[in-house]
Amino acid sequence: MIYLAPIQGITDRIFRNKFPEYFGGVDCAMAPFISTSKRKKVETVILRELDPDKNRGLPVIPQILSRDPEDFIPLANQLYEMGYPIVNWNLGCPFPVVTGKGKGSGMLCYPLAIEQFLKKTIPAIKAKLSIKLRIGLAYPDEILALIPIFNRYPVEELIIHPRTGKQMYDGVVNLDIFEQCLESSTHEIVYNGDINTAGGYELLARRFPSIRKWMIGRGLVSNPFLAEEIISGNIKSRQEKIRILRRFHDDLLAEYSNVMSGPAHITDRMKGIWFYLGNFFENGEKIKKRINKVRTIGHYNDLVKSIFGD
Repeated sequence: MIYLAPIQGITDRIFRNKFPEYFGGVDCAMAPFISTSKRKKVETVILRELDPDKNRGLPVIPQILSRDPEDFIPLANQLYEMGYPIVNWNLGCPFPVVTGKGKGSGMLCYPLAIEQFLKKTIPAIKAKLSIKLRIGLAYPDEILALIPIFNRYPVEELIIHPRTGKQMYDGVVNLDIFEQCLESSTHEIVYNGDINTAGGYELLARRFPSIRKWMIGRGLVSNPFLAEEIISGNIKSRQEKIRILRRFHDDLLAEYSNVMSGPAHITDRMKGIWFYLGNFFENGEKIKKRINKVRTIGHYNDLVKSIFGD
C-alpha cells in the first residue's frame, strides 16, 4: 500500500483529485495539516479542502497540527462527523516556525507531554488516531523513549520518517533507528522518507520485509509515475510519460485558474509544483530557475511549451 504524503502548498484537494486520473499505484493520500491555532481559518480550510464532495480522487486522511488536546478533540470529532474515520496527528513537521512553538517534531523531546496528550485525546475522539513523526527533534534516539508510550495506547499506525526535525530534508535517513522502532513497536509501522526510485524502494523492502505500507511525498511529485512502477514494474516510454505529464500539468493549471484570483497566485502555485516536477527533466535545475523568474501567465505558458517540446 502506498500513501501520498502531505506537502504543504502542493498536495491540496485539486492535486489529490487529479493525480489518480493520470497516475496509478497510490492507494490513499494524507492531506496537508490543519493547524488548530487559528480556528476561523480552520473552518475555511475544512470547507475548501476537506469537504468530502470535493474530494473524489484518492481516499483522504486529514492531518492535524496541535499540542493542545482541547483544540485537537473537537476538530477530530468534526472531521469524523464529516466522514473521516481516521485522523492523523502531526509530530513530524520540521520547520522552525512550527517546532519553535513546540509543535510537530518540536514536541518529540517532551515524552511526558505526548503521553498526556494521548491520555486525554484518545478516549475523547470518535476517529481512529494515526501519528506521523520524525525520529526526534535534535537527536535520533528521542523516538526510542516514545515507542513504549505509543505502545500503551490504541494507535492505528505510526508513520515514521527516520530523520530528525533539525535535519529538515538534509543528510541521510537513519535506518538503524527505524529498525529499532520496528522491533519494539506493537503498532503497524509505515515507512516514509527518501523513496525516489523503484530501486531505492526495493532496497528498503528487502531490509524491512514486514513493512506493508509506504508513504512517498517528494519522490512522487518529482516523478508521478513512481508508485505504479513500484507496484507493477511497468515502465512507460519517455515519450509517453512526457505526453501524460503535459496533460496532467494542463489539467492542474486549468483547475487552479478556475479557483484562484489573479495570475500571480496561479503562477506561484505552479512554481511550487515545478520545484519538484522539474526534477523529472534532465536539465531540471535550469528549468526550475527559469520557472521561478516567470511574472506573467503568458510568459509561463511559453516556457512550459518549450519544456515539453511543443
